[in-house]
Amino acid sequence: MWPLIPALSCSQLLRLCPSQCEPAPASQPAPPAAFPGHTASIRPEPPLSTMADQAFVTLATNDNYAKGALVLGQSLRDHNTTRKLVVLIGPHVADPCREALRSVFDEVCVVDLMDSGDVAHLALMKRPDLGVTFTKLHCWRLTQYTKCVFMDADTLVLSNIDELFERDELSAAPDPGWPDCFNSGVFVFKPSNETHENLLTFCGENGSFDGGDQGVLNSFFNTWSTADISKHLPFVYNLSSISIYSYLPAFKQYGHGAKVVHFLGKVKPWSHSYDAQKGEVKGHSQSSDQSQLQPDFLLQWWQLYTKSVVPLLQRAYGDAPFNTGFVQDSSTNEGEQQACSHAPPPPPRRLTPAERKQRWEEGQIDYLGEDSFANIERKLDSFLK
Repeated sequence: MWPLIPALSCSQLLRLCPSQCEPAPASQPAPPAAFPGHTASIRPEPPLSTMADQAFVTLATNDNYAKGALVLGQSLRDHNTTRKLVVLIGPHVADPCREALRSVFDEVCVVDLMDSGDVAHLALMKRPDLGVTFTKLHCWRLTQYTKCVFMDADTLVLSNIDELFERDELSAAPDPGWPDCFNSGVFVFKPSNETHENLLTFCGENGSFDGGDQGVLNSFFNTWSTADISKHLPFVYNLSSISIYSYLPAFKQYGHGAKVVHFLGKVKPWSHSYDAQKGEVKGHSQSSDQSQLQPDFLLQWWQLYTKSVVPLLQRAYGDAPFNTGFVQDSSTNEGEQQACSHAPPPPPRRLTPAERKQRWEEGQIDYLGEDSFANIERKLDSFLK
């Protein structure tokens, strides 16, 4: 491992630190069930017509994102992809998580984290956590593949998307916040050492207008919005969970064709907890009217995590404790709460219209409160009537 020298730039650090790719074992014994009533899942045998020179690629910089990567990889397997699966992981991902990742992915590549260090722009977006997403640039070094599709670890595949490999570099879907930019959560690219070097040079000279990889990639591939419409992926390949609420009529019209859902924003699926007995995400619910209008993508994520990922983590951790994200028995919790609490908590302070607008712009939507699906639908209906 090369020592980290503070005086070096991010691009210099990346050039010094090669990735270490570990091929996954060909077969795995069946892991134990997560809990009674759920069968354990193992990595399926690859299809006979696997395209060995093309791959889906994702990135996990820590153990939480490793959970997301496992769900993403399993969703690709469940929809019978014929491409290889590769995950880039940071050095701080725990060994049990790495073992679980090897059960799902064909290659597990350890890379050093690259932080943009752009405090000003990241503070402007209220997302200091995005600095390490510069690590994503390592994906261009996967030159054993002729073409790849990068997918953020907070995405979930809803159907087979192998047709994306028919697209050219750099193909991506519009960003919901500024459609003349593409969202870098899903994009088609061609690994190339030359492109990687050019990206690092560009990054060192120009930085990123948003402090993260999306700003760099949009500036580097700066003709995306005008040059070739075939490089514009339909929005269904990178459906922002935020957009479902911000433009509900469009989702009602086109959402049934969604192929990939992207959980944008600070709150990720693994930020919630799950009641496995009731099959409910804690603090998240849908009315009967809502469930008829849209699928509950968050619940789908947790169902796949519970069925296919938790057994892998249980086997990898063995007797060591780890956070599954499951809540304890609800009846026990209710009894404890009644015994320990005699007064209800004070109601949360109502936000001013200006504060709500700011939170929307930052992607911090109160889905379970004032910005709930039902409230937004009522507001839209009042305008459309």
